[in-house]
Amino acid sequence: MKTQRVAAKAQAIDLRVIAFCKQWFVPFARVALFVVFFWFGFIKLFGISPAGPLAEALTAKTVGPELFDPLFKILAFIECAIGVLFLFPKTVRVTIPLLLVHMVVVCSPLVLVPELTWQQPFVPTLEGQYIIKNLVIVAVALGIAANTEPLSLKRR
Repeated sequence: MKTQRVAAKAQAIDLRVIAFCKQWFVPFARVALFVVFFWFGFIKLFGISPAGPLAEALTAKTVGPELFDPLFKILAFIECAIGVLFLFPKTVRVTIPLLLVHMVVVCSPLVLVPELTWQQPFVPTLEGQYIIKNLVIVAVALGIAANTEPLSLKRR
């Protein structure tokens, strides 16, 4: 009898925790992504990002070092914009594709400048770890997208 009461209380607590997580996941995820994207973009705009040397090496290897400054500023602006867009539920259909294109660019050093992102196979440098953590960002963004209201086909 006592075991059943304990089990019932545990289940009630479990259900409350799950309900809390369901209620707050999307708002918290939106704010978290805003903070990460806006903050990282902001420090890029002011040239104080620790990602600068990696981005400079990538630019030098791909499009030429003379384009680093304008491209880095554009990347910074896009990051800030993605962060702001995550705050508005109606912009998800624009934000997610923008995020995915951004991820292709910022993850490309893993392949294009491996000397800066890998110490040895399967052992990333600190820069490589910084890039790999983007998998979590993509997962959170997809969680937000999964909770988006479907488009309505209302007739006028």
